[in-house]
Amino acid sequence: MSGVIGAYSKDGRDISKIIYYGLYALQHRGQVSSGIAVNNNGFVDYFRDLGLVHEVFPKETMERLRGNIGIGHIRYATTGESTIVNAQPLVVGYKRGALALAHDGSIVNFLKIRNQLEDNGTIFQSDLDTEVIANLIARYHKDNIEDAVLKALEDVKGSYGLVIMTTDRLIGARDSYGIKPLSLGKLGNDYILASETCAFDTIGADFIRDIEPGEIVVIDEDGIKSIKQGEKDKKLCLFEIIYFARPDSKVDGKSIYLSRIEAGRQLARESNIEGDIVMGAPDSGTVAAIGYAQESKIPYAEGLIKNRYVGRTFIQPTQELREQGVKIKLNVLKENVEGKRVILVDDSIVRGTTIKRTVEMIRKAGAREVHVRISAPPVIYSCHLGMDTPNRENLIAAETSVKAIEGTIGADSLYYLSLEGLIKAAGGEKMFCTGCFSGNYPIEKDQ
Repeated sequence: MSGVIGAYSKDGRDISKIIYYGLYALQHRGQVSSGIAVNNNGFVDYFRDLGLVHEVFPKETMERLRGNIGIGHIRYATTGESTIVNAQPLVVGYKRGALALAHDGSIVNFLKIRNQLEDNGTIFQSDLDTEVIANLIARYHKDNIEDAVLKALEDVKGSYGLVIMTTDRLIGARDSYGIKPLSLGKLGNDYILASETCAFDTIGADFIRDIEPGEIVVIDEDGIKSIKQGEKDKKLCLFEIIYFARPDSKVDGKSIYLSRIEAGRQLARESNIEGDIVMGAPDSGTVAAIGYAQESKIPYAEGLIKNRYVGRTFIQPTQELREQGVKIKLNVLKENVEGKRVILVDDSIVRGTTIKRTVEMIRKAGAREVHVRISAPPVIYSCHLGMDTPNRENLIAAETSVKAIEGTIGADSLYYLSLEGLIKAAGGEKMFCTGCFSGNYPIEKDQ
């Protein structure tokens, strides 16, 4: 999971600050590294580093990054270690000029292609699957860049929301299944591409439309044109609805907020239980908890207060505090939970570590009962398409029954929303990748 943004100003406006604030809006999609690349009169200038957007780009750096075309990236590592060499945008020079690429997703056959390219003498500078795409574009670029991008994307298998900058145009591409989101917006005469519509709201741009699965859009001084790459049945990652996307975004025409509200409502319908308060695990469980409270008629109350200032610069605690890591980020509002039957709503359980410690904290604050409700089915398969779930043996639900998990996390009861209920809440259409729940992925893992 990562966030990408691109901007093209036909009027020659400096767009680096637009990119910056767009990345700020997408920060929830990744906190490992941040980067911006711009076209400065035919020269590609860029800066990237480990850290959050505001940490990586001080004022003096932003003043240097000037140009009318630009792309940006924030990273949550999926392929490649969390080192500066693996930060994006990836910038490469080659015979035909220069490219900058920023990629959200995961290319499943990148090692196979990389090995083939290395056998032919290609040298790689990072562990990124994105670098395979860059090398393929450079290899295929003969007459025009659009054909090279099209041929390169025909070679790769996987998920991608991709933005590419050359010295004279901005290109966006979405994988043939639409697993990863990508949207088009406009700010005056300037075109914007972004992973989520919340970026448009932040910079004051108008949302135009979603990029279609298998579509490549090319933006230059003549305007915008679309190239179809071979659309398949849409399979948007269901975790975009559950967790990844910001609640105020829309993805493929669906309001993330309303989908999560409905997931909470559906959860209450499926798992009726008596309680005194409903509370969400902040922040991703909050909206579903509100929906649960609306449907169950049990009052919603804040029970967990989140420290929102814990970033990568937070000083590493002692071992004693590290073992109580949840307390660094969360604290229980004792006044609301003491003596109460608490219904705790969260979006998912992956390893089970965080929810276990959260339940312990609520009990220590005096709760009589703690009933855990999850607004998604059990995650039982690891994902190779960009969700970055751990190996299957580290997924608590993969080999453990719901009753056993209930005991492990210390809850009085545990209930997961059914897959049918989740899909119904998300729109009732068969347009989602459900692989982490069902094992049915639109693209198989490359061996």
